[in-house]
Amino acid sequence: MDQANPFETPRTFALHRAEYLVAFAASTAAIIVNFGDIRWPVWIALFLYIDVIGYLPGAIAFKRAGGRPIPKAYYVLYNVMHSLITQGAVVALWCWTIGPEWALLAIPWHLSGDRGLFGNFMKSFALPYEPVAQKGYLRLLDDLRLPHPKPVSHTFDPEPVGHIPPAPARPAETAATGAHSPAPAPAAAAGHAPSARHAESAEPAGQPVS
Repeated sequence: MDQANPFETPRTFALHRAEYLVAFAASTAAIIVNFGDIRWPVWIALFLYIDVIGYLPGAIAFKRAGGRPIPKAYYVLYNVMHSLITQGAVVALWCWTIGPEWALLAIPWHLSGDRGLFGNFMKSFALPYEPVAQKGYLRLLDDLRLPHPKPVSHTFDPEPVGHIPPAPARPAETAATGAHSPAPAPAAAAGHAPSARHAESAEPAGQPVS
């Protein structure tokens, strides 16, 4: 949500998706208006190649993995092929070498539909390749007193995992450190308080000495 809290709540995620829904609607309108000028074989190829390279290999590997993490290369393929930067470069190169054409609308239609309609953004190594609700995220929402998102429509058995590094080992006694810490010595505090003998022997201020 900000640079100190780089995560989304269900509400901000819905707002983020809404921006891409607007782009999807604009792309759809442009496709309809220019329907007769689109080279449809090119449109279909541009629409499909993103997933043929970037999604399907990982989806097949994920299905075969039986819940185990799949190679990170599949995540990289997905993120590169579904990047606005990558596909913007493809559109620019196409316009430079072949020329601008309406078939290129397949690319923004695909990317904005993925994000606006289905809520699919970049994939993190720490998460499974396909959407799986994470207990840690649900606990975070509980801490923030926020409602949980709607559950995904599919479940997996066994529950898949991502590439989560093992937590560093901590000494067994760390939790009990506070209970066994020695009490602070009272010497410093006692040094500031005058003793009873010193108080009795002190002369009143200003009294002449006999």
